[in-house]
Amino acid sequence: MTALDHRPLTNPETIPEHVTRINEAKTPSGPGRPGASTAHITASTAHLTVEDVERIGAELEAIRDEVMSSLGEADARYIRRVIRTQRGLEIAGRALLLGALFPPAFVLGTASLGVAKILENMEIGHNVLHGQWDWMRDPEIHSTTWEWDHVSTASSWQQTHNYLHHTYTNVHGKDRDIGYNVLRVDPDQPWHPTYLWQTATNFGLALIFEYGIAAFDLELDQVARGEKTWAEKMPEIKTMLRKAGKQALKDYVVFPALSGPSFVPALVGGLLANTVRNVWSHAVIFCGHFPVEVETFDEERLENESQAEWYVRQMLGSANLEGSALLHLMTGNLSHQIEHHLFPDMPSNRYGTIAPKVRDLCRRYGLPYHSGPMWKQYGGVLAKIARLSFPGGHGSIEKRRTRALPVGRTAAATLRRLRDRVTPQAA
Repeated sequence: MTALDHRPLTNPETIPEHVTRINEAKTPSGPGRPGASTAHITASTAHLTVEDVERIGAELEAIRDEVMSSLGEADARYIRRVIRTQRGLEIAGRALLLGALFPPAFVLGTASLGVAKILENMEIGHNVLHGQWDWMRDPEIHSTTWEWDHVSTASSWQQTHNYLHHTYTNVHGKDRDIGYNVLRVDPDQPWHPTYLWQTATNFGLALIFEYGIAAFDLELDQVARGEKTWAEKMPEIKTMLRKAGKQALKDYVVFPALSGPSFVPALVGGLLANTVRNVWSHAVIFCGHFPVEVETFDEERLENESQAEWYVRQMLGSANLEGSALLHLMTGNLSHQIEHHLFPDMPSNRYGTIAPKVRDLCRRYGLPYHSGPMWKQYGGVLAKIARLSFPGGHGSIEKRRTRALPVGRTAAATLRRLRDRVTPQAA
């Protein structure tokens, strides 16, 4: 531990209730409950015994403990360097757009601002709000104080994403991220005629993704279900509208106005930068959650779900992207979506170092480890959305998931059990 760990927070006594709930749901202390169930038995895990699952959990916790106990100054330098780079790119982009009447300044300014917004949302904002850097005890880089460059407020996003999504990943009826209430991305979702044009809906969602997420975070479906009234929802709606108004004022009024005669092209540059950020984040998130091979689960899966079973569910319900160091940075290391779902509060710069260990663990226990290049993953997601715009889809999806299962899993499990039986006798 470094001296960074002893810095006092400016507001340690004002930790919102939802943040406390999120912290309680973090691995390895939760959300698993004592007592293993049989609900983990699916086509991908039928070869595992309860003991196998518990061993998987123990190995993953050992990986986590090793990383979290080694965090130090090098990690702190990493996130501060990324923040400095992001702010430098934003300043450069804003400055160049002051002369947006000149095409080179417009192109370079828009590109610089777009990259800055991607970095802020993906590698900085998303990960800071997960509490990945709370161990530094730096009040400027902390999950309770950070407010990101996004229409969603930090608190509303932490509630729906950190708590609901990461606790109940891919569980029908609990994880609202399955289709974001507008898309059918799993054959177990009931079909409705509105899904016939969901390919176009998905395209539109990508263009305005931050606004779609902000509306999603409001959980307005609670009103439709009678769980809350409009009067009870109004404070949240007003808070979101204030945040959206500030974002629009900054990007589409204040900075373009500073450019004087370049107002219109500067405004267009800001709009394009936001659109690029929206499309990119949409693609990254969909690649991590909705490939055909990724599994979903019934709510009964949660009954007496042990911590080890929770770990297994995270691995089966996520997918990785393969690519360069630059790709990993620009995705906020969500290219390591499997590792992120296993350890959402682990600093993102460490996911790449543990990914080979997690992949090897899956290989040894005969579990699928979904990973592929971005073009392949995103193409598969788009094809899946197009197929599921029509009724059915169970047969084709199940065939793809079956083909993705590792070969020789039963034989490997048998050999492992024989080894475990012989080893104690030899000792």
